[in-house]
Amino acid sequence: MKKTEYINRLFDRTVEFSLKSKGALVIVGPKWCGKSTTAKRYAKTVMDLMPPESRNELVELAKISPSAFLNYGPKPILVDEWQHVAFIWDQVKYEVDRTGEFGQYILTGSVTDKSRTELETADSRHTGNGRIVRRMMRTLSLYETGESNGAVSLLDLKNGKFSQAVSKKDINDYAYYICRGGWPVAIGKSRPVALAQARDYFEVVVTDDIFSLKDIPLNRDEQKARKLMRSYARNVSIAAADTTLLEDCTGGDASFDKDVFAKYLHALRNLYVIEELPAWNPNLRSRTAIRTKETRHFTDPSIGAAALGITPEGIFRDITTFGLLFESLVVHDLRVYADVIGARVYKYRDSKKREADAVLQYDDGSWALIEVKLGGEEDIRKAADNLIRIASDIDCDRTGRPAFLMVVTKNKVAYRMENGVYVVPLCCLKD
Repeated sequence: MKKTEYINRLFDRTVEFSLKSKGALVIVGPKWCGKSTTAKRYAKTVMDLMPPESRNELVELAKISPSAFLNYGPKPILVDEWQHVAFIWDQVKYEVDRTGEFGQYILTGSVTDKSRTELETADSRHTGNGRIVRRMMRTLSLYETGESNGAVSLLDLKNGKFSQAVSKKDINDYAYYICRGGWPVAIGKSRPVALAQARDYFEVVVTDDIFSLKDIPLNRDEQKARKLMRSYARNVSIAAADTTLLEDCTGGDASFDKDVFAKYLHALRNLYVIEELPAWNPNLRSRTAIRTKETRHFTDPSIGAAALGITPEGIFRDITTFGLLFESLVVHDLRVYADVIGARVYKYRDSKKREADAVLQYDDGSWALIEVKLGGEEDIRKAADNLIRIASDIDCDRTGRPAFLMVVTKNKVAYRMENGVYVVPLCCLKD
């Protein structure tokens, strides 16, 4: 069998810098996004805990002698699916502190682990904090798969650089990308094979993964899992309340109460199936209230399409859902690009019902507002006017002026409007 060629990832930069600057790197993210494949390119020793035949032996070694396990061979040492030996976390911290060397360990996993709490809690005092870094790896962006020509760079836009560009992709292509997703195994495959990957991922989640978490015990009930996934998919790109999803799920099922619902939702987060988009809270000139509810998103938009049973052809029958899933596709790619340029992605909503579908907040404090539109020129014009109104209400004395305002579309031409707002096809964007 021919070996699949590696797809270069923007995340490669994250791995390379982390190994140069930290003692250990914890890579998390959804199953099948390519964590192990990428990590193995940088490891000199691989402790693969996925195959049952090798897992049992390695787990026993880790129990008997954590030190021997973590010094099994040349470094960097990759502990793949390390949640099976989560008890070695303290030993990892000790080894990192003991030597003070960078690039010792790479830990990968598709389930939230002990490190997440310790690395993200501000009052954590363990000595490994600061020497161990946790990074999320996402599925492939359209620039990484080669569908985006990368003619418009988010970093260039921030620095005031822009050139008009043209994409060859149309709305039919975007319908396909939404349903296919950014799963590495789907790229370069025939259309039926590529589309099957997201459906297979969805089936694994609702039939097995969601019930496999020891810390979140759930009685096996595939129908509940399917109901929740469908409800979440119907509310993707919307700041829907938990009560909205719960009401959608119950349907007279008294056993699907708020506590059970909360466990299911928690399990999906821990499996990196869903990832809400946090709200942006800028300083405003007016007394307008900021809405802080997070916006619903899957870690890959194809999960939502699979949950709804949508095909690239069928998505056109519900343009509203198409638009919401397209927005989720844009948010996904923005997150991939933001991760490597020192930025974070947020959503803006206020009590005047004004929204910006995405906000880029750079590490240096600069920011940009982004709207997503699947419609035509009139929708784009309204979106641009909306961005200008929102920007005018932000206290630029405190936040600085926006680096740029942009409408991301399915159209083919990237250009700058007379009002200064950029209009850019998704398949022209890159980091």
